[in-house]
Amino acid sequence: MYDYLIVAAGLSGAVLAERLANKEGKKVLIVDKRNHIGGNTFDFFNSDGVLVHKYGPHIFHTNSLEVFNYLGNFTEWRPYEHRVLASVDGMMVPIPINMNTINMLYGLNLSSEEVSSFLKSKAEKKDRIITSEDVVLSHVGKDLYEKFFKGYTRKQWGMDPSELDASVAARIPTRSNKDNRYFTDTYQAMPLLGYTKMFENMLDHPNISVLLNTDYKDLEKWVPFSKMIYTGPVDYFFNHCYGHLPYRSIEFKFKTFEQQNYQPTGTVNYPNEQAYTRITEFKYLTGQKHDKTTVVFEYPKADGDPYYPVPKSENAELYRKYQLLAQTTPNVYFSGRLATYKYYNMDQVVAQSLTLFKKIQTELVAASNGQKVSLLQ
Repeated sequence: MYDYLIVAAGLSGAVLAERLANKEGKKVLIVDKRNHIGGNTFDFFNSDGVLVHKYGPHIFHTNSLEVFNYLGNFTEWRPYEHRVLASVDGMMVPIPINMNTINMLYGLNLSSEEVSSFLKSKAEKKDRIITSEDVVLSHVGKDLYEKFFKGYTRKQWGMDPSELDASVAARIPTRSNKDNRYFTDTYQAMPLLGYTKMFENMLDHPNISVLLNTDYKDLEKWVPFSKMIYTGPVDYFFNHCYGHLPYRSIEFKFKTFEQQNYQPTGTVNYPNEQAYTRITEFKYLTGQKHDKTTVVFEYPKADGDPYYPVPKSENAELYRKYQLLAQTTPNVYFSGRLATYKYYNMDQVVAQSLTLFKKIQTELVAASNGQKVSLLQ
């Protein structure tokens, strides 16, 4: 008899399994369709001995000391600040757009204040900000929008920015200084021995069992458990009763080269001229020393593993129907990107899971004291 059946061994599932086993002595079974733990952060050594991320680059960054210290219980950290270039007009320029980007693109030598004025002069006034196109045009104007955002967005989402919710572009900052870092979080680092090793450490507990290559629906009727923590696609849990929630997927094409480096930085974006959106070279991320180097090309597509919820109002309405079902389903907790149909950074997933664990702890204390506890979320 398991206290908890946890569906999927990604960040949400692993954090909750570790907390429940270590802090509450609960017996946990984690079930995953894939043949590995770690979810989309899974990394491994390829046939050439290069450490790669199977599902594209995952760079850890957070402003939460609680999250950073929590994961630090299971890994040593390698300090790493990610930098991204964009291939635009035959040049490699920093992204997010900053002072260096503007000066390189336009052959200028503007100061920080002058860059702010330059961007304001290019920005288009919008009475209402509804779409991603509105967001970008109102911040940087048409030329930069077309150089950096329009083509990239069409490839990434299969839609024009004018069709996408404003929240997509709201994630993309612009800067008036020379900060070329992709992220500005207080804590930026990579697991020293990789994500998979970190997950192995998290799940190394006698109360935690892991079953791979298995759909939880194939065993939930005959494996006894008290409660479920579900971190898979919420529409799948409810047998797509309201229809499929749309996602964008990615095809990853890996190439290894017999040279030290392939490109000048960890990731290079290709907003316009290529079918792929970006190329990432893993040795920058991992710090590995090797005579060869491996890169991954990312080709967005409509079908495949679900990676990015498509942010349109009709999809949000569809999710709300599933959310209502989830909220009224007893003995099941829904957590993580797929179960809540929202794109989260890794640290946000960990924080959400730690918060859910505290809620479960409260319920356990109340139940042990003989108080009535709602089994609904």
